[in-house]
Amino acid sequence: MTTTDGGVLGDSLSPRRLLSSQTVYDGRIWDVVQDTFEFTPGNEPLVRDYIEHPGAVAVLVLNDADEVLLINQYRHPVRMNLWEIPAGLLDVAGEPPHLAAARELAEETDLIAADWSVLVDLFLSPGSSSEAIRIYLARTTRPVPAEQRHQRTDEEADMAVAWVPFDDAVAAVLAGRIHNPSAVAGLLAAAASRAGGYASLRPVDEAFEAHPRLRSGEPRA
Repeated sequence: MTTTDGGVLGDSLSPRRLLSSQTVYDGRIWDVVQDTFEFTPGNEPLVRDYIEHPGAVAVLVLNDADEVLLINQYRHPVRMNLWEIPAGLLDVAGEPPHLAAARELAEETDLIAADWSVLVDLFLSPGSSSEAIRIYLARTTRPVPAEQRHQRTDEEADMAVAWVPFDDAVAAVLAGRIHNPSAVAGLLAAAASRAGGYASLRPVDEAFEAHPRLRSGEPRA
């Protein structure tokens, strides 16, 4: 698809000259950063606070019966149990996103998948957070050997796992019954991709250039 001026439709990098940056809150998982930057030359600098986030990956798993794997997990900020797809932080230094996704799938569902593709990328709240998430489509699963299974704790300890008919899960999103952003985006992206014969899927190891920490050559100051 092209834009009205003939260009290819897509977001683009738009670096600004960074004048200063400081951490104003040092959290357990993510920090709050205050940046002062030059939005346009000759005008007053702007100051913005935002969550500096390591980013995340999520996995939409489909089986041969056209069922999707969903997990049910308590999320304290919204005080709800949410139906989600397996997901986790990019918090292991140097770990490629697709390997992080495979690790999270094994840890949360005791499954290994043989067939992987990139499904969709998104920013979850770009006005207030640097969090970028890549969602993968995974198929052809097998169980993790019992002796290699991850010991789940805290909110993950009592997660329910269910195989749900894919069309039912998409319908639940559209009916407002599923709210988790990676589940919503993953299910709708998979529905659109399936309608096109999955021609939109991308290679599993495609560079995640949208991720602020993984893009190459972006000037910071």
